[in-house]
Amino acid sequence: MATRAQKDEAIAELIGEIKATNVLYLTDASSMDAEATSNLRRACNKGGIRMKVVKNTLLQKAMERIEDKDYKALFPTLKGQTAILFADKGNAPAKVIRDFRKKGERPVLKSAWIDEAVFVGDDQLAMLANLKGKEELIGELIGLLQSPIKNVISGLQGSGGQKIAGLVKAFSERAA
Repeated sequence: MATRAQKDEAIAELIGEIKATNVLYLTDASSMDAEATSNLRRACNKGGIRMKVVKNTLLQKAMERIEDKDYKALFPTLKGQTAILFADKGNAPAKVIRDFRKKGERPVLKSAWIDEAVFVGDDQLAMLANLKGKEELIGELIGLLQSPIKNVISGLQGSGGQKIAGLVKAFSERAA
């Protein structure tokens, strides 16, 4: 049995880890053998994700002590064995879980916290795996913004200087 000091230390450590990210996935990896668990850890590490098996009561206490975020919606999913996945990208853990599950039924997604949005249930996994990251969305937005400008430039270049000269002449006649 852990002492009160050990529990407090574990809670403080969890608080630090939770505060350091905006992406948390709570999974059920119970009934996975040691080899499968090691393979899952390796897959997580390769994807830049940290996996930690935690006691539900300690995790809930840690979440309750973080004042600027409300994790209450995750509490009902803190049953059975819980492995928490810490990540920087919102869809990274979902992709790892999805790919890992091609070989078995575990891990199961209990819930996820992504930038204060809460997702509950394993049925959310496919949608989470397809979420676009901030970089992808910014890239698409830049592409959309550049498209009209490229069309104008190519339209002006297509008929050479004659179109530009015609526009300049029309504008000068209007002004006069």
